[in-house]
Amino acid sequence: MSEPKLQRVLVIGATSGIARALSAVLAEAGYGLMLAGRDAGELERIAQDLRLRHAVDVETVNMDLDEPRHSLLVIDTCAQGGLYGVVIAAGYLGEQARANTDESEMLRVLNINYAAPAAMLNRLARHFEQTGEGFIIGVGSVAGDRGRQSNYHYGAAKGALALYLQGLRNRLQPAGVPVLTVKPGFVDTAMTWGLPGMFLVASPEDVARGIYRALRRRRNVVYLPWFWRWIMLIIRSVPEFVFKRLKL
Repeated sequence: MSEPKLQRVLVIGATSGIARALSAVLAEAGYGLMLAGRDAGELERIAQDLRLRHAVDVETVNMDLDEPRHSLLVIDTCAQGGLYGVVIAAGYLGEQARANTDESEMLRVLNINYAAPAAMLNRLARHFEQTGEGFIIGVGSVAGDRGRQSNYHYGAAKGALALYLQGLRNRLQPAGVPVLTVKPGFVDTAMTWGLPGMFLVASPEDVARGIYRALRRRRNVVYLPWFWRWIMLIIRSVPEFVFKRLKL
């Protein structure tokens, strides 16, 4: 990809750990940013830091993925102002035990991690087809590669997002717009803080640099850190009659 020329990137879920780090990498590369999220105060603090550190144009916009109609209106406004790229980094791990008995919690997990991002990308895809340039980055999870009893609601949503991005990549190929699917393993963020069973934990900064490197190389799918590709290959290879007996 060519070097950015003051092009603007919309980062959805901008207060998440990976999004913060990736925003810094994009700002350092010269991209202007529009940070979207629910916490207006935190968004502005992140934006001010990026402006001071990298001297780039950074705007903020309020967006709540639990309010789909409002989110789509925000997307339309952002697209009208001109967008070169979009990063979908919103995520909600949820409470698996609660979701097992409370469908409202299960639906919130599915909506924030899949339905809302897919609806927004569906709207933005038309913008990128018309402009014929730019990029889309969707942050999924290795949890989407195989369902486990400990987080299968979250994993199902991330798996659906990966499949959606695969189809979108196929659709936007003629327009020359790359669609990158990111599958991080465990990352040291607020969402994973205090969770049991964490291992091989990566920093958000390392993951962000890996995402940008994959974007520049026009990769389709990237596991971060890289060894998760092989870990998940092994996990996917375990026969179902064995896997269903494991306490994972």
